[in-house]
Order: sequence, then structure tokens, then C-alpha cells
Amino acid sequence: MAAPGLSRFAAGEDPIKRGQILDGAKRVFMKMGYDAASMNDVTREAGVSKGTIYVYFQSKEELFAALIEREKGLFAERMRELLERSASTEDGLRSFGLAFAHQVIETDMIPAMRVVLGVIDRMPSLCQRFFAGAPTNAKSVLRAFLEKQVAAGQLSIDDCELAARQFIDLTIGSFFRERLFNQLPPNLSQAEVERVIESGLRIFLKSYGPAKPENI
Repeated sequence: MAAPGLSRFAAGEDPIKRGQILDGAKRVFMKMGYDAASMNDVTREAGVSKGTIYVYFQSKEELFAALIEREKGLFAERMRELLERSASTEDGLRSFGLAFAHQVIETDMIPAMRVVLGVIDRMPSLCQRFFAGAPTNAKSVLRAFLEKQVAAGQLSIDDCELAARQFIDLTIGSFFRERLFNQLPPNLSQAEVERVIESGLRIFLKSYGPAKPENI
């Protein structure tokens, strides 16, 4: 138990305060973009002092990078839990596809990606963190799931990294591109989303279903 008058956390290590700053930063970056946003804007939005924000993040770039890592990690963890609860390989892949489609179509994932792409020429290393495959990335979570299914004899895949990319392209690719370029139909129905996911799932399972035993 902390002594009276002392914080329970060392400077810059309070997860609640850190989350408060990141929440404010997310609102600022989404509204203003990376270039127009300033640390002063974030302090006002997050409700913290300038001294406090610099205890946690030394620069706007560091803050933005931390926000990227948090958002990726939260999404990847949700997808991991979803796959772990699945009753079968097909059920897991279907649930993954539908959840990923929701993330692409209905959340601020793609607007956030546009913010990243806006600075990709000037800040390539920062942008690489957004698209990095491991460890906190939904594709890496899917790859691990595929590897488990291969080990259990439920799928026959030589390259699970490639297969994970292919599954995402088959099920989510069209929604991703249309949302990124603001071409997604405004009246897109859940039935259409499910139709696309099911089609991609059938193609994937036809290619990577368990190998049939050879005739003796």
C-alpha cells in the first residue's frame, strides 16, 4: 500500500492517466489529422497539463505511435478471444471475417489509416508500425489460429502466413478498399456482408480443407 501523499505509480506509469491521454489524442488526431494536431490540443482534449503529457510522451510522434500500438493491440485481442471461443474451424473463420468486416465498415479504423497514410512519405518508420505484422496484429492472430488447425488436422496449409493474407483478401478485401477510398455503398446491408464473407470462406476451405487420405 502506498504511503500517504504518494502516488501508487511511478511518474509516467499510471495506466488510467496514460489511457486518458491516449483517448484525448485519438479524438484530436481523428478530427484534425496528424500534421494540424499539436500536443497543446491533446492536453486540452485529454484534460491534463502540459507537464503531465510530457511525462508520458516526449513528442507527438511518440504519442501517435503509442496510440497506433494500443488500437492494434485491442483489436487483435478481441479477435484472438473470438477465435478461441469458436466451436469449429469454419465457425472461427466465419466469425473472424464478420468481426473484421464490422471493424472495417463501421469503426474509425479506416479513417485512422488515412491519417497514417497522410504522413507515410515523411515518417515511413512510424507508418511501418501501423502495418507491422507482429505481435499485435489481427493477421498474426489469424495465422496462429490457422497453424493450430493445421496441427489438429483440420486444415492442410503449407504457408499459414500467406493463407492468412489470402483469407483476409477474400473476405474483407473489397470492403477495405471501398471504405478506404470512400466508395462503400451507403446502403450496404448485413445480408450482403454475410454473402461476401461466406463466398470467401467457401473458396478458402475448398483450397485449404484437410487433405484426403490416399487410397490404399
